[in-house]
Amino acid sequence: MNLRAMVLSFALLLSLPLFAREKTDVLVMKNGDRLTGEIKGLDQGVLYVSFDYILGTSSVQWSKVAHLESKQLFIVKTADGSVYTGTLSTAETEDLRPVKIEVTDSAQKQTVIPRTEIVKMGETSDKFWERFNGAINSGIIYSKGNDNTQYSLGAEVDYLRERWSGDASLNSTLSASSGASSAATRNQLNLEGMHLLPWKNYFYAGIGSFLQSSEQDIRLQSNLGAGIGRYLKNTNHASIAVIAGLAWQSTNYKQTVLAVPTQNVAAALIAAQVKLFRFNKTNLSVTATAFPALSEPGRIYFNTNATYYIKITSDLSWNVSFYGNWDNQPPANFSGSDYGTSSGLSYTFGLR
Repeated sequence: MNLRAMVLSFALLLSLPLFAREKTDVLVMKNGDRLTGEIKGLDQGVLYVSFDYILGTSSVQWSKVAHLESKQLFIVKTADGSVYTGTLSTAETEDLRPVKIEVTDSAQKQTVIPRTEIVKMGETSDKFWERFNGAINSGIIYSKGNDNTQYSLGAEVDYLRERWSGDASLNSTLSASSGASSAATRNQLNLEGMHLLPWKNYFYAGIGSFLQSSEQDIRLQSNLGAGIGRYLKNTNHASIAVIAGLAWQSTNYKQTVLAVPTQNVAAALIAAQVKLFRFNKTNLSVTATAFPALSEPGRIYFNTNATYYIKITSDLSWNVSFYGNWDNQPPANFSGSDYGTSSGLSYTFGLR
């Protein structure tokens, strides 16, 4: 519970507008509309822009942009895995000619990139606090039949740099029922860091996962692993990545009937991350990780988290989530699975 409160407090702190950039970026649409504001970033085919005269952050369809210019620093990622840092500008182009973005770095070197090849842009800065973005999810489900109430809470924070990034996410549920002697709780904290390799679309990554589950009598399960990954698809409509490597797992059970309450396992690591999205409407995010045990052949631990988002406003979405973790060879008389669903509101902050 203390860990959950700490991560949530950190996410709330980052959501505060501690720093603000000048809203002097120029955006020209294909229909001729000319807008001046602050370009916050590009993600999932959506360009996020804020204006002095509009509350919140506006979502702009990336394919409808004809021209943009900004003197602020951005990290630009392309479909082939290349990464650039610099200011942005485009030359005015004829309707039939493709739009190309010019990225100018600190050495005044210009790189011209076709707009269709750019899949992600994010503001960067010398200031540490201006490099974060993320989301906060919450929900509640009540059933009168068995007087059951389920609460869910989620938070995600991303930190973006030119060649590497870090991510922390928290998923927490609490279910109370009149027929149960105690509430069922599940808390999972996931940490991930990745660094791009010289080969395009390849990266190495390190992951950490920490789970508490009353359903499985798990006091704390720690998974630490590292491996090599590759983006199989990386466009403005989909992102698919896979990771393979090695991991170590330590599970401490609540009950004391076990001769050794803590089990340590060496395992292989196989993970997949899938994101599918449509402009300003819906997106789907799925992560799945399998740990086939090497020190206990035949034992496999698997966990997954999936969330489907429906946009309400640029910063607010309705989400439906599924979580689950399975162990095909748990200790005798212990549950081998814990899974469930929840729904609620999601609020994004930071660069988006």
